[in-house]
Amino acid sequence: MASFQFKERLQAAESWILANPNPPQNWPWTWLYKVGRSAYALVRDVLSGQLTLHAMSLVYTTLLSIVPLLALSFSVLKALGVHQRMEPFLFQFFEPMGPQGVELAEKILGFVDNMKVGVLGSVGLALLVYTVISLLQKIERSFNMIWRVPDMRSVGQRFSNYLSVIMVGPLLMVSAIGVSATIFSSSIVQTLIAIEPLGSLILVISRFMPFFLVVGAFTFVYIFMPNTRVKLRYAFIGGLVAGVSWQAGGMLFASFVAGSAKYAAIYSSFAIGIILLIWIYLNWMILLLGASLAFYLQNPGSVAKRRDVQLAPELQEKVALALMWLVSKPFSEGRLAPQQEAVEQELRVPGEVSRGVSDKLIRAGILSLAGRQGDQLVPGRSLELITVGDVLKVVRYDEDRVVDRLPKIGPMDPMEDSRGQEHISFAELLRTGGSVESGKRPAEVKAVPASET
Repeated sequence: MASFQFKERLQAAESWILANPNPPQNWPWTWLYKVGRSAYALVRDVLSGQLTLHAMSLVYTTLLSIVPLLALSFSVLKALGVHQRMEPFLFQFFEPMGPQGVELAEKILGFVDNMKVGVLGSVGLALLVYTVISLLQKIERSFNMIWRVPDMRSVGQRFSNYLSVIMVGPLLMVSAIGVSATIFSSSIVQTLIAIEPLGSLILVISRFMPFFLVVGAFTFVYIFMPNTRVKLRYAFIGGLVAGVSWQAGGMLFASFVAGSAKYAAIYSSFAIGIILLIWIYLNWMILLLGASLAFYLQNPGSVAKRRDVQLAPELQEKVALALMWLVSKPFSEGRLAPQQEAVEQELRVPGEVSRGVSDKLIRAGILSLAGRQGDQLVPGRSLELITVGDVLKVVRYDEDRVVDRLPKIGPMDPMEDSRGQEHISFAELLRTGGSVESGKRPAEVKAVPASET
């Protein structure tokens, strides 16, 4: 009995999260409702295995690409003689692994120092660049999966964007470190440190500077990697949550490594490799979860029971009619055309559903894109020439014409419109041999007398 009541409460909570027609409108309930829906979607994505699968794939790619990636990233810094400032971040990354992590970081830096990019030759340099670009390409594919983006960047964009980030990104990080060090060592700041409580506040801020840089790096990745537009505030929230999770995960992992002496006894020298795999996997999971959080905060309508929503005909037809109403009403009143993203958020359905319906209406000429950026929706022709039947016909139309392959089985031709015959039972069809007229109900069908045949 208790388990049944608990199951009912869970179903009621799930219905409130997913199918609430009247969501809260006042703060802080709106914020709590949004956080609850996002948390539900994150748990659902983890349990479905999509994020874990991409994280495991990125672990394998990282092991192959970490040395070439650091070699290219450090090449510009070594030319400027400032590569030592980036080394503490590498040691900070491996610090949760304990003394073996520090030793591993030193070995990786040794490999990077010994790698002479200038003497690799054209083929070696091309393979080095390809290895790094393949890593970033898989990262972009994972982020595009999270953001429901079907298309990758073009080959030219990958080459230019990826390499610019690899080469310039570390330089910007070093510049940020130098600027912060200059600010904290300035005479003005030193004077403020002597004044309490400003002095304690400045010292706390200085201690949290590495954390702020990590959050900034996460935020930049969330904005740059997906092949779509990500709003800064949602990317920052995702970066902040991922940064806090990364710090907490590092402390928990350090305690795990400290108490894992039995693993070293079992796996011997392989223990460091297994611990490294677990740590890299945990980092990728944190990064992908932060990206998912940013996505669901920016697209609250994408929270559904399944990650890939089933495109039921009822859903598509009602979305099409609601979409046409939201576009036609401001157009008839002479107001500004709504943006496609705003319309999708107002519909409160997953973006791939509303975008698929709107694309179908645009291809049929029912809707058109307008505005400077081509992101506003307007009717494709006069509202007097657009009927409800036109919209439904476009939504129901099979653009791929798979329906043409259906054979004629039974009395009803699947390639003909049979919507006037919904009331006819199959028993009646079998009795009449399919000769039931589309406009009559079964009660209206009369048997033909034998004398008239």
